[in-house]
Amino acid sequence: MKTQSKRRKPEGENQMLRQMAMAVAFVFILAGCAKGDSVAKNDSSSKAGSVNPQVHFETTQGDFTVELFSDVPITTKNFVDLVASGFYDGLTFHRYVAGFVIQGGDPTGTGGGGSGKTIPLEITAHQHDAGALGMARSSDPNSASSQFYICLDAAHNLDGSYTVFGRVIKGMDNVLKLRQGDKMTKVTLVEAASK
Repeated sequence: MKTQSKRRKPEGENQMLRQMAMAVAFVFILAGCAKGDSVAKNDSSSKAGSVNPQVHFETTQGDFTVELFSDVPITTKNFVDLVASGFYDGLTFHRYVAGFVIQGGDPTGTGGGGSGKTIPLEITAHQHDAGALGMARSSDPNSASSQFYICLDAAHNLDGSYTVFGRVIKGMDNVLKLRQGDKMTKVTLVEAASK
């Protein structure tokens, strides 16, 4: 009898363990489905309710357009406000480093000026890929103002230290032609209707 009861006990425990495992698996499957629905809803609501702004640059080397990331709200709003005010019109690109960046947005043209307002550093998952639009700053992480740069090639050594808030979506060939001293003749927000 002892052998029979020992055999039955493991079989009963095994059956109970199988039932518990199936219940746990079922819960995980349901949780996964709910999570998937939630992600799908978030994706569609972000597309419907929040369109990333676009900015068009007319330069002495040709035009290009950037998309600004709405998930970097402070930097994007600051940039949109400066564009809307005409701040960038006529400014030069004051810094060029081959294979690295082209930088502009300083009204003095020296690399030491700004808009008179600073914004905090915003680090997100966006990376410094070729065409990334980043916010320049001094050694103080919260010193960004109006100066921006565009990566001419990947610069992942900057990831986590500088704010990436957009990317070039059209005219990267013209961005690659830009050099120190070239001008932004006109910088405008792209109207939502023309997107």
